[in-house]
Amino acid sequence: MKKLAALVLLISGFTATQLCAQAGHSPAESGKPANKPEKTAAKKEEKSGPANSVNPNEPTTTEIYSDEAFFDSNKSMGIFSGRVKVTDPRFNLQSDKLTIYITKGENQGLERAIAEGNVAVVRDRPDPNGGPPTRAVGRSDTAIYTAATGDVELTGTPRVQQGLNTHLATSHDTVMIINQKGELTTHGPSRTEIRQPPKDETKAGTTPQPSSKPQPSSKPQSSPKP
Repeated sequence: MKKLAALVLLISGFTATQLCAQAGHSPAESGKPANKPEKTAAKKEEKSGPANSVNPNEPTTTEIYSDEAFFDSNKSMGIFSGRVKVTDPRFNLQSDKLTIYITKGENQGLERAIAEGNVAVVRDRPDPNGGPPTRAVGRSDTAIYTAATGDVELTGTPRVQQGLNTHLATSHDTVMIINQKGELTTHGPSRTEIRQPPKDETKAGTTPQPSSKPQPSSKPQSSPKP
């Protein structure tokens, strides 16, 4: 076991031979100036679009960090434990333990991931009007990500927060699913809390209006003459 193990998976139809060929080429061997790859990378970032958008013509990089890692090539699986952190263009995840399964064959890639213990999932929903994405933060005992559908399934008293609003399970058996668009579907009893920030009673730039009621006089009243 190695401390602070990091796994980088290049996913999108690359074979093992292609990956090794890419790893063997460094910027120094290419003979091109160092600033040209930086410009190319910057252009790719501009075309990448909003969060959670994946270009099918480019490889998808999934980074997994943990204190310990175990790999079984016969079963095409890996087990990570201890401060697990996953960084992926489609979602970010933290948990105590993570088990991943890799597809077999030439086009190897992430097939399924199971997170257990203190799970936290962050997923952004792109704004169709080009505005900032809406972030959904899900917490649960267990989370399962399926690459074929792009869904993240939360079980074990899950809860999802979007902005000021919170959606909570009222039963341990309730299941919540966040799809690749950031949309939430719940199966089972739940409660939704919609919070609205307080509105200012006095608008900026306005002055209070004087009261229409007569004010009592401050002068002492004279007593009537006998």
